[in-house]
Amino acid sequence: MHSLPKSAHVFAICLSALAGCVDAIGFLELSGHFVSFMSGNTTQLAVGLATGPPSMAVTLAGIIGSFVFGTMLGTWMRLFSSRRFSHPKAPILALLMLMTTLLGTAGLAQEMGGAQVAIAFMTLAMGAENAIFQRNGDTVIGLTYMTGTLVKMGQRLAHALLGEGGLAWLPYFLLWVGLLSGGVLGALLFQSLQLHSLWFASGASAALTVAMVFLKGPLH
Repeated sequence: MHSLPKSAHVFAICLSALAGCVDAIGFLELSGHFVSFMSGNTTQLAVGLATGPPSMAVTLAGIIGSFVFGTMLGTWMRLFSSRRFSHPKAPILALLMLMTTLLGTAGLAQEMGGAQVAIAFMTLAMGAENAIFQRNGDTVIGLTYMTGTLVKMGQRLAHALLGEGGLAWLPYFLLWVGLLSGGVLGALLFQSLQLHSLWFASGASAALTVAMVFLKGPLH
């Protein structure tokens, strides 16, 4: 991450905040399951398989499957856009528009009484988001999960204590703060609006799409 330009750092923090917001909304709606943090869901799936009830395991397996499919969809969109359009921003813009559409569809689904459908589209959007920062087919920045980010931050802090690397740990810390701040906002929104707060998430994704159009500098 430290090799990326500052514009990429700022945009990644904003996207991480969006992920935190959506995940907090999903977490509260699902009473303890996640729509973007699949490590936590996998542990809960293991517990559900071992101790039940079966409905818990089915729900979690569905969420994990939706996330993986969302990642596949986002990666396909990125590859298709990069091969179809020559503009360097085309793949990221396509992904942001996909995320906005998925979150908007989630908002529409909950307005029609389909909370479970809304959760599915939220999870698809979070999977797709992780395709934004890719290099040579691999994710450079994980936007919806922080375990790897915190590990890297700890490693850079250890080097900093030895007088090496300077502030190389700071981008990872700010990325974590982004997710945390977005989660706080999502929880506050859910207290007042419940799943109606998805419209805020969709609007934020649309705003980031517009910001991407005017953003100067590369994201890789």
